[in-house]
Amino acid sequence: MATTRTATTQWKGALIDGSGNVSLDTSGVGTFEVTWASRSQEAGGRTSPEELIAAAHSSCFSMALSHALAGAGTPPETLTTSADVTFQPGEGITGIVLTVRGQVPGVTAEQFQEAAETAKANCPVSKALAGTTISLNAQLL
Repeated sequence: MATTRTATTQWKGALIDGSGNVSLDTSGVGTFEVTWASRSQEAGGRTSPEELIAAAHSSCFSMALSHALAGAGTPPETLTTSADVTFQPGEGITGIVLTVRGQVPGVTAEQFQEAAETAKANCPVSKALAGTTISLNAQLL
């Protein structure tokens, strides 16, 4: 069964001095301020499209890796994944680095790395972001 999720941004003003609010409509968990400065400089308590992409990518990757490990008979005890999305004004998103640390009994470092590479290649968000370079750093704890 297909699902659709919705977020809405209401923007006021020009890019440089304008501002907006991003609401996570489907879940209803919040509305977050966004500005050009929070995207291209310091966050200043506001979010950015890149931070929202990082959240989507880290959670999708964790789900894909968890599923792959469980399917191989070695479900993880824990996975902690961060996604660093780099934005360069004038160029756009120039890269994403996924960093995952996992506690997975019965798995070697090589098996964990292989499962992480497969998850990176096959998670739906990675596929949607195929136009950018995605790097991976995977480590068993």
